[in-house]
Amino acid sequence: MAKLGLFMMPLHPPSRDFADVLEENRQLVILADRLGYAEAWMGEHYTSTAEPVTSPLLFNASLIAETKQITFGSGVISLPQQHPVVVAGHAALFDHLARGRFIFGIGSGGLSSDWEIFDNLDHKARAMAMIESIDLIQKVWSEDPPWNHEGAHFTAKMADRVLPEMGIGRFIRPFQQPHPPIAVSVRGANSMTANFAGQRGWCMLSGNFVPAADIATHWPTYAAGAEKAGRTADPSVWRVGRSVLITDSDAEAEAEAMLADPDGVFSWYYQYLGAQGRLANGDAPASIDWDAVKREAMEKAREFVIAGTAETVLDRLIAFRDEIGDFGTLMLTGHDMEDRQEMWHRSFTRMAEEVWPKLKAYMEDKRGVRAAE
Repeated sequence: MAKLGLFMMPLHPPSRDFADVLEENRQLVILADRLGYAEAWMGEHYTSTAEPVTSPLLFNASLIAETKQITFGSGVISLPQQHPVVVAGHAALFDHLARGRFIFGIGSGGLSSDWEIFDNLDHKARAMAMIESIDLIQKVWSEDPPWNHEGAHFTAKMADRVLPEMGIGRFIRPFQQPHPPIAVSVRGANSMTANFAGQRGWCMLSGNFVPAADIATHWPTYAAGAEKAGRTADPSVWRVGRSVLITDSDAEAEAEAMLADPDGVFSWYYQYLGAQGRLANGDAPASIDWDAVKREAMEKAREFVIAGTAETVLDRLIAFRDEIGDFGTLMLTGHDMEDRQEMWHRSFTRMAEEVWPKLKAYMEDKRGVRAAE
């Protein structure tokens, strides 16, 4: 069954008050839960006051009691930056607190300043550390002592100080057995991560800032990995992100103005990603060509943001689905709402009440046709 979700990096101008930003994002999740959104994902970043949530688990824990049905996703926990045993303990605890409303999103880290502060600048080493970490996490969730792990990046042992009858030396296991669903984010065309996720049977997230042509390669690549491992790939595990703004017919000019504003919320969003991408590629801060960054940001806002009336948005989302193929969950991006919270809440509401029922019916009809072929 197709689902509607919410994804927040979150990304806000660093000049904004931190407490206000946190509450803005909390209120969006509460609204999404009330409207029937199935999932809410929160990112993790340590060294950016524009992406200020350092723990998606802590943030999401603040919302468990204020929501009824929404499932929380960590989007994503950067495994090379923390010891796997710590992550395993925190994730298992959250899974119990949320009574299984949890998807365990993991990654190798996407913010270059985080790579620097944690001394994880080598891309290949980060990728290998992530794999070693998740394997160790699953080990401590499933194996009784004694056990010992001596890897290239992490060590852990539980053998000598064990009193099973007192619970000592035993590790808390998740609420969901054998473990919560595991998810990874993928980006580039024909992503090796997508292939690996298919081999492991993990969920897959394709971001809102990825071109549709690249996203269209993600599922075939995932399915090839699943086939290699003898698995049958199910598109319901695929989450796809997009930025959506639904306006009233008489407010279309406002949406157009937001897209055209070089200092507006959408342009700033892609300026940030563009500047961060240059740092990740090794460019020095002083060498960044800001004119080029702004020009590219305006182009990407036009390409990636789906804005307009409910009818326009529905037509564009149907075209998007047809371009990339069948998937399970559409994740709407939470953008900065300063001075426009009412407009954004109305957009998320109209998506759930007006657009999504029609898009869901279309997606499930297409899925049924494909299954019958």
